Amino acid sequence: MSSEDIKNKHSVQDHQYGADTYHTHDGEADHDHDHDFAGDDPSQESLWRQDNVILHSVGIDVGSSGTQVVFSRIHLRRIAEDLSSRYTVVERTALYQSPISLTPYLNDSLMDAKALGAIIDKAYQESGLHPDEIDAGAVILTGEALRRENSESIAAVLAEQGGEFVCATAGHHMEAMLAVYGSGAAKRSYDEKHRILNIDIGGGTTKLGLVQNGELVATAAVHLGGRLMVVNEKNVLTRLDPAGAYLAKQAGYDWKLGDQVTRQDLAKVAQWMADALVRILTQKFTREDLSNLYLTDPVDDWGQLDGIMFSGGVGEYVYRREMRDFGDLGKLFGEAVRQRLDQNAVPVPLLPAGECIRATVLGASEYSVQLSGNTTFISEPAALLPRKNLQVIPLNLELKEAIDPVEIAEALGKSFRRHDLVEGAQDVAISLRWLGAPSFTRLHALSQGILNGLPETLKQQRHLYIVTDGDIAHNLGHLFKEDARVKCEVLVIDGVTLWGFDFVDLGRIRMPSWTVPVTVKSLVFNEDPRAHGKSDPGEWHAHEDGKMHRHDHAKAHSHGHGHSHDHGHSHGHSHDHSHGHTHGHDHDHGHSHDTQHALNLAHKAKP
Repeated sequence: MSSEDIKNKHSVQDHQYGADTYHTHDGEADHDHDHDFAGDDPSQESLWRQDNVILHSVGIDVGSSGTQVVFSRIHLRRIAEDLSSRYTVVERTALYQSPISLTPYLNDSLMDAKALGAIIDKAYQESGLHPDEIDAGAVILTGEALRRENSESIAAVLAEQGGEFVCATAGHHMEAMLAVYGSGAAKRSYDEKHRILNIDIGGGTTKLGLVQNGELVATAAVHLGGRLMVVNEKNVLTRLDPAGAYLAKQAGYDWKLGDQVTRQDLAKVAQWMADALVRILTQKFTREDLSNLYLTDPVDDWGQLDGIMFSGGVGEYVYRREMRDFGDLGKLFGEAVRQRLDQNAVPVPLLPAGECIRATVLGASEYSVQLSGNTTFISEPAALLPRKNLQVIPLNLELKEAIDPVEIAEALGKSFRRHDLVEGAQDVAISLRWLGAPSFTRLHALSQGILNGLPETLKQQRHLYIVTDGDIAHNLGHLFKEDARVKCEVLVIDGVTLWGFDFVDLGRIRMPSWTVPVTVKSLVFNEDPRAHGKSDPGEWHAHEDGKMHRHDHAKAHSHGHGHSHDHGHSHGHSHDHSHGHTHGHDHDHGHSHDTQHALNLAHKAKP
């Protein structure tokens, strides 16, 4: 592009000097426009569009047993309370839900990329939506699909071809979080002010999400699922995952692929699984359960529960909404769980069903995206946005009335070390919680502390990305650029809550709201998912009541989440998540040619 082209190219800066007019962009641009208007008075359109944003989102769930796609339209509105610039979701509409297809596998170690690509491609075609029309969303790999050797490359390619701002996400805590929101447990908890445990039982894993008053406070996952073993019409084992072989052994069977089993044998395995789930829900699990069933750390204490909800494919059987048998453990496991609930083995009320089999994919489609406030500071939009896979570095420091720049710098240094990162080695997103008055003195001290903690970033003139939950973005950005006169480009957005070990994608500025779509994700691809987020089982011991508890010194390893999501009301839901581990992998995913070609999806450019 010539210097003259650059000079004449329309940019977001033009909107600072005059009224926003309806127009579209051809080719690349440094901003997007919202043209959805739901009002009756066209004269009010400009004002409506400043306070309302419409996003189109996709959720692609590649699970242990099933693959499905959901497209949603999300309406966000600026909260008009206390001069807040935060946007909250006021309406979600499912535009298209694909049929649930069996996740295709080539063998025990590989997914069938070609067949998977065909499933996703068909969903786009039938929905009538093009990847260019998708603003956000997530491809999530769950359960046993996550264990396949090509899972990482498949997820990354699907995300890349599914839409510009669609992310690849995986990980047990993230799955549990999405299931809680997608099932409706979070909304029910908020509406009724209850403490609810959501139990999402899929084909390979069971995800546990604890939510109180709409706020997700803890998550965990165990290796119990309905499709860890499969028999054909002749009752011959055609699939036996390692976890399935372990479960069979616990029930007294040493099975191998090709063995013939009876329905009674499978029922015995399912009964053992149901008993194991009861032990976990009543926190009377054993050390062997800790070692062989738990994929994460257990939750230290559920507290006083007002009810439990089930979701996932097996949840359909728990609620007796599905009666078909697919040759796996799903029907038998679900019926065995329901039998124990009816016998009061878990002394907590069973709440009515919400979304079951589609809970996770709805969560991926509708709840993985946030929107910044409209008081953003972005020094050079074309240079700063869009941006993918920014690792979040939290400022783990409570901001007192008198902010000490030295404490700020020291806390940032500790956070970099905790995440095994070298300050200045890569671009990151610094997240912080803002409390108290936005006075010049406090903001100036905060800005100085952040800059003092980022010497190499400033030296190398790396971009500076700051994300805060408080309405201070505009003022803080000006302090960086105009007071401190930093030479690097600066982005500060507010109204978004992030936590350590998150990764985020940042979309282009949306006009005229001056907001930035933020997709929160977790990228976890390990050869053995059990290695993610687990502490030593020896840290746990049983009390006289039979319940397992962790020694006090280990409570710092708690696995609650930290993603803020909204549910149709002016309320930001967040959940505390402090992982005691690092991800330990590179996020510039290299895709094999075989995977890339096999997933030749839905045409990247519109015809």
